[in-house]
Formats: sequence, structure tokens, C-alpha cells
Amino acid sequence: MRPRVLIATANEGKKKGLLTFWKELEIDWLSLKDFPPIAEPAETGETYTANAEIKARAYGQAHGQLTVAEDSGVEIAALPGMFGLRTRRQLTASSDMDWLTQFLALMAEQTDRRATFYSAISLYDPSTDACHTVLGSCHGQIVDFPQAPIEKGIPIAAVFVPEGQEEVFSALSPDAKRDVSHRGLSAGQMVPHLLSILKK
Repeated sequence: MRPRVLIATANEGKKKGLLTFWKELEIDWLSLKDFPPIAEPAETGETYTANAEIKARAYGQAHGQLTVAEDSGVEIAALPGMFGLRTRRQLTASSDMDWLTQFLALMAEQTDRRATFYSAISLYDPSTDACHTVLGSCHGQIVDFPQAPIEKGIPIAAVFVPEGQEEVFSALSPDAKRDVSHRGLSAGQMVPHLLSILKK
């Protein structure tokens, strides 16, 4: 019998991205839509890993299910302390395009375009009450305008060019994202922990 794992995110862009990296694993993936809704846990951690663990533990305990949760963000060299753990919530926006428009307006006068993406992924096992958590990062530059279609839930991916690449995140192939993106790197580190589930 294939193990079942809940991906605890309402962000379809994140979920789709993670499944791209884990599509070959013999796991039945569940979503929050498969369970009764619960109140979103407060992300009170001071690090990406802490917030990922908070979410994985909260949803895993509520649903009695092996659960994966991610916390991610981007840190902008020219705007220290403004985004990071509050990346998505930093701007009040009605849509992904609105968020990206506001973000690019903030960046318009900045000459330092350096940025770093972080992705922490935590796997919670309710049978042991333990979390396994990994962290991936990717350095790059913010460009002046979208260079690819905006991905749902992750608009900034259309204006971020990773180091060593000529295209923005949103334009990269799945294989390229696996090798260079913050989410690809953390998802890769999580594979051994997911494989351990298959051996139980």
C-alpha cells in the first residue's frame, strides 16, 4: 500500500512545484482540500525552518497524517528586513499581478538588484511526533519587468534570474529548477526522508 502524504499549502503554485520534484516517488499526495478546514496556524517562527515546522506539525496533528509543509521567502539586498519571512504578506495586493506591480515599483529606484530566495521544507510524522526539516537557497538578481508568464501564487518568479542562468525562474525547465532553485534544492534534500517512509 502506497503511503499518503499531505502537502499542507493552499498555494497551488507551491504545490505544483513540489510535485514536479517528487513525481517519481510512489506516494499518494493529498491536499488540504481532502480534509475538513482548520484555522491556519500562526507563523510565529523567526526562521523559515521554524515556520515550516509549525505548519507541518499543526496540520499533521489535526489530520493525523504524514504532512509536508514549506515556508519560503526572498530577501532583497537593497530592502533589508522588508520581505524575508513576510514576503507574500508584505504587500497588500488583490492579485499576483498587483503584488508584482507594487514590488517592481519598490525596486524601480534601487541600483543593487541582488536577492536570495530561501525554501524550508518540513516533514512531520504523527506516529513519532518528529519533524525532519531542510533548507535550500538561491542567489540571483531582480530584473525590471516580467520575462515569463506569472506563475499562480509565486509572481516574483517572473522577475528573478538565478546566478549562472540567463532566464527567470518562471522560464526555467523543471530539470533546471531542480538543480538551481531554492525549492528544487530543498525538495531534493527532502527526498531521502520521503524515501524512508516507503520502507516502513
